[in-house]
Amino acid sequence: MILYLHGFRSSPQSFKARLMHARFAELGRLGEWQCPTLPVSPFDAIALAESLAVGEKAGDVTVVGSSLGGYYATYLAEKHGWRAVLLNPAVVPQRDLSRYLGEQPLWHGGGSITPCHLDELRALAVESVTRPERYYLIAATGDEVLDYRTMLDHYPGVRTTLIQGSDHAISDFPAYLADVIAFCDEAPPPRVAPAAA
Repeated sequence: MILYLHGFRSSPQSFKARLMHARFAELGRLGEWQCPTLPVSPFDAIALAESLAVGEKAGDVTVVGSSLGGYYATYLAEKHGWRAVLLNPAVVPQRDLSRYLGEQPLWHGGGSITPCHLDELRALAVESVTRPERYYLIAATGDEVLDYRTMLDHYPGVRTTLIQGSDHAISDFPAYLADVIAFCDEAPPPRVAPAAA
């Protein structure tokens, strides 16, 4: 299963989501594809994502997260053992979104960002990722919204494509689509048994 999580003020109609949807349609694999419209509440967004993957084995889920969706993808990967593709992911969205409190013109309709939502984001924070082989990071040095260096610092040791230039939306995403799908199709990494005490 491929679960695509869009970013703040975005939707399943975003450029990257539509491109991936079209490619999975061409491959005859739309049965593997999920791309929900995420609620404003981070807790509700996580609950929706988890509900779509009920019954799936951990190794059979790859979550692709763009921007704020990348923050959610990291939380879900750590909680459930899923793999994650991170596209210019947010690392500290509770800080970045604090200036957007109040009513926002979201792609799929208006929504209000409240201090409670920032608290929910804090509760979902992952201090450091485990098993970096589960992750694939695509970061653009030209991201005008988020600092790519913060992304690189937060995801040490993960497979990384650093794009020189580009932008937050990764407007040249078609050039990287094959790599993303190849990562999604790889056999899941073997589970590592905990070290004996």
